[in-house]
Amino acid sequence: MTDEEWAVVRDALPVPAWLEGRGGQPEGYCHRQMLDAIFYVTDNGIKWRAMPADFPAWDRVYAFLRRWRRHGLAKEFHDRLRGRARRAAGRNAEPTAAVIDSQSVKGAASVPAASRGYDGGKKINGRRRHVITDSLGLLLMVLVCAADVTDRRAARGMLPCLRTRFPKITLLWADSGYSGRVVTWAKAKLQLTVQIVKRSNEMKGFVVLPRRWVVERTLGWLMRSRRLVRDFETLPASSEAFIYFSQAMLLSRRLARPASRSGRERSRWAAAA
Repeated sequence: MTDEEWAVVRDALPVPAWLEGRGGQPEGYCHRQMLDAIFYVTDNGIKWRAMPADFPAWDRVYAFLRRWRRHGLAKEFHDRLRGRARRAAGRNAEPTAAVIDSQSVKGAASVPAASRGYDGGKKINGRRRHVITDSLGLLLMVLVCAADVTDRRAARGMLPCLRTRFPKITLLWADSGYSGRVVTWAKAKLQLTVQIVKRSNEMKGFVVLPRRWVVERTLGWLMRSRRLVRDFETLPASSEAFIYFSQAMLLSRRLARPASRSGRERSRWAAAA
């Protein structure tokens, strides 16, 4: 991270328990060093034991990641950056609309059979990432599960959590994979309107579909991180943590841009959304 990015990240870091008198011992490594190492693994997709000597020992970095994953700190860290990014774009911190989609990726040999499956539509053996974003494409929720878990089944588990975490969201855009009973169930049980954005039969080739392009762009952002090109994690929770770190890198760089460039970016976001 540059000094400008670190200034953004430092303000969004969860406060360690020992600093608030809640027990525990001071950590032996600087958070900047640890996050730089985790960002390096996320961005370059290296093995843990191939950690460059410039960073702390790989097992210490892995223990840091595991602790953040276990306590949900990766998500908390990302959510704080997302709130700042929304305010920088001229939006309220809490969104009122969202977009849902999924992405299937191949699973490496380290992915156990219990958490992997076969996506017959994409012909991929591995896992599927179900993501929900706001209207700017910023990540709100992610669920990593076997690739044979359908979009409708995943939505049944995610949407109640979405309404609890973001009570202001009343509109959700989705593709035809979420049509059917999910639409009526969400309206009756959650007071959530699911609007299906369909692709017309007359369309040929690549066509940008209204609202759906936002979440598809987010899925494209994830594939820029080599660690996420394929699922290498034994636990789905580790895959979710790397997704949050990947988006945290994007947000920290965006927030650290000069004010003049950030103003142009706000205008572009407002026009696109």
